[in-house]
Amino acid sequence: MHASTSIQTAETQDLVALATPHIQIKDLNVTIEGKRILKNINLSIPNNSVTSIIGPSGCGKTTLLKTLNRLVDDTKGVEISGSVLVNGEDIYAKDAEVTHIRKKMGLLSQKPFPLPMSIFENVAYGPRIHGERNKKLLKQIVETQLRNVGLWEEVKERLDASATRLSIGQQQRLCLARGLAVQPEIILGDESTSALDPISTQTIENLLIELKKDYTIVLVTHILRQARRVSDYILFVYNGEVVEFGKTEDVLLNPQNEITQQYVKGFIS
Repeated sequence: MHASTSIQTAETQDLVALATPHIQIKDLNVTIEGKRILKNINLSIPNNSVTSIIGPSGCGKTTLLKTLNRLVDDTKGVEISGSVLVNGEDIYAKDAEVTHIRKKMGLLSQKPFPLPMSIFENVAYGPRIHGERNKKLLKQIVETQLRNVGLWEEVKERLDASATRLSIGQQQRLCLARGLAVQPEIILGDESTSALDPISTQTIENLLIELKKDYTIVLVTHILRQARRVSDYILFVYNGEVVEFGKTEDVLLNPQNEITQQYVKGFIS
């Protein structure tokens, strides 16, 4: 249980070198109200792939995810050091513009939060906020993104209906469409299927696998079966540290670190 948490093996370095890093995290430390949550995180996340962050409750998974769109900034008593580069841009640089950064990130939360407005206006909301006023173009954006999440045929006759009338699975797909409408570079998911039924979960998983051809996707999940189904890479976090990172099958079926082995076997929860 006290095995080293270093993952800088030659195999891992080769893996990262061969892939295109969309996100690079360097010497990242996060402290919240005096408690160190993330410790010296160094990581490269490849482009056009699904990377799942796994680990026991309270290990820092969600905090790490929130550093990628600077939502961690909103946490009381937070202190951050290090850098997070998205396509080479340090989003923690002093002159970084937070609204611009968050526009790059589509966030799919644990529970869907449709805006208290129509289905159409939910998807059009982001483009409107960013200045789009052309009605024809807005209609095109709404249809395109609803099609992208497999919702268009289900709602095309009731776009003016309240989004809150949709089923929870439909609401989650609507929230994904809303996030895609602002043309992000990265999709972030925080336990984004935990409130859904199995059929809706499968729908979201299939969407994420399809969307990775155009996006880099980073997910937090506590379900190892889901991580295996959807992920190209697995990142195992324990006690605020990166313990192991690699291809999904390697980490889940042949983990190199003793702590990872214990977690995958279910001895750590």
